[in-house]
Amino acid sequence: MNRNLFRTVVLGAAALVMGGCQDTLVVQNPNSGETDRVLSTPNDAEALLGSYYRRWSSGVYGRANLEGMANIYALMNYSSLANDGQNSHAPFSGSTNYNSPGNTVQGEQFRLFSILSEVNRVASSFNGRLDAGLNLGSPARNARARSFADFLNGISLGYIALMHDSGAVVSSSTGGLDAGTLVSYTVVMDSALAALQRSIDVATAPAVGDNGFPLPPNWISSPTTFSQVEFVRLVKTYRARLRANVARTPAERAAVNWAAVITDALEGITATHQITTSTTTGPGNSWRSQYGTFGLWHQVPAFFIGMADVSGSYAAWIGTPLGDRGAGNVGFFMSTPDLRFPQGATRAAQQADFLISTCAGASQVCRRYFVNRNGNDQYAGLGWGWSNYDHARFHSWRTAGAGTQQNGPTPFFVVEELNLLRAEGLYRTGQFAAAGAIVNATRVLNGLPAITAFDATSPVPGGGNCVPKVPSAAAPTAVSCGNLWEALKYEKRIETAYTSYAPWYLDGRGWGDLPATTPLYWAVPFQELLARSRPISAIYGAGIGSGNAPNSSAGPSGYGW
Repeated sequence: MNRNLFRTVVLGAAALVMGGCQDTLVVQNPNSGETDRVLSTPNDAEALLGSYYRRWSSGVYGRANLEGMANIYALMNYSSLANDGQNSHAPFSGSTNYNSPGNTVQGEQFRLFSILSEVNRVASSFNGRLDAGLNLGSPARNARARSFADFLNGISLGYIALMHDSGAVVSSSTGGLDAGTLVSYTVVMDSALAALQRSIDVATAPAVGDNGFPLPPNWISSPTTFSQVEFVRLVKTYRARLRANVARTPAERAAVNWAAVITDALEGITATHQITTSTTTGPGNSWRSQYGTFGLWHQVPAFFIGMADVSGSYAAWIGTPLGDRGAGNVGFFMSTPDLRFPQGATRAAQQADFLISTCAGASQVCRRYFVNRNGNDQYAGLGWGWSNYDHARFHSWRTAGAGTQQNGPTPFFVVEELNLLRAEGLYRTGQFAAAGAIVNATRVLNGLPAITAFDATSPVPGGGNCVPKVPSAAAPTAVSCGNLWEALKYEKRIETAYTSYAPWYLDGRGWGDLPATTPLYWAVPFQELLARSRPISAIYGAGIGSGNAPNSSAGPSGYGW
């Protein structure tokens, strides 16, 4: 791929067919002044900008992306299927993020980087046009659009920084054709955070005229009306996530500006952010569309959900050598007082406690987050991944939506994630009681006893029935009651499972909980490197192995795996 072709693809994205599938492109010759044409009239320019949250969503959540690999790495999911590179990216087996031309997941590894780079380019080009005198009709309308464009810049650059080791930053002053220089993910994230601050500054500055806030409803399809106040809350919410999750290692996570995370979390959303999905015009959520395909996509291995067990099954499972887990075609079974899991001491009791059919109708709420599979168990692939449990929290949306499957309101950023980000900041700054109060909110709601010892060492209450029970590197074949920190992490995992993009992976690498040798990120896709005239010899991957980036894989986890 040469650079002219790269430019053609990027600029062609600026001619998205409005109101249709967000992945449909009309490719134009960049030498014909396509940017000038698309952004020349106020209404066309604003309409294009308003479509780009959907475009961002398609880059992050669209089918065939990094998320399947990340969720396998993080032990949130197990599947032996090749879809999204799942079966080739199982941990404990020297899995590497290969990046050579022709690798089996080259499309998945290119999607987020390419589409989000396009979002950054289009949003920056739009603001460049405003700088050059484009007038949408009033100062208030100009400000609304400029603020939204910088929001798009922030979340597009932010997610590139979350997942890749480097990226390019295009600003309003560099012009639509400038591909930018590749810079470290830390620089990309700094640019993302700066863009989000600009978005806030413009949104909150006085501006006169009509057609200011709220955002037009099709810009962010949601039950929420995004007034200036609600929009700024959303921007700060994303900023809290990006600040914390960019960390690759425990040292980087500890060095996060936690005071800023706490502030953003306090000033962020006050209820779960939902989007209204559409299978025809977007936004969609292709990964979540697999919910309900039990045993194939959302079979949850025992490593983390087993911490809820009080029957002794988890302790026995942890004490079994990794390669022997699942021997005899036996999936992991547990019992727990945590009401997010089916209740009962036997599989039959748990299946009777929560029938998946009870939340298969439109807009129904599932009684539990997880279901004990009532049907054939899956015995394919590695035995440690076999489990009786599937994640089913959003089964109603998948099967019926608000009237049609996968269409209608669905959580996009659960408020519990934001609260627990704040709890982590409070914990890390020594405010144990305040952190514990947030942790207790979801614990008590779901049948677990409140924590009363607010420190870094005391075990959670419950004695032999405590939750969570955790192994450690010092005793990897035994479990013991976790402390406040472990309870915080447990709540974060259970509350965020499958709610957003790769939540356990992003937290797990910063907490030091990924399995040893797991890649910590993805390299710049080879397609991008070739477009920048890099020789084949300069293409690299991430993880262990010759030719990969140094220090790009996780060390042993604190749990001993």
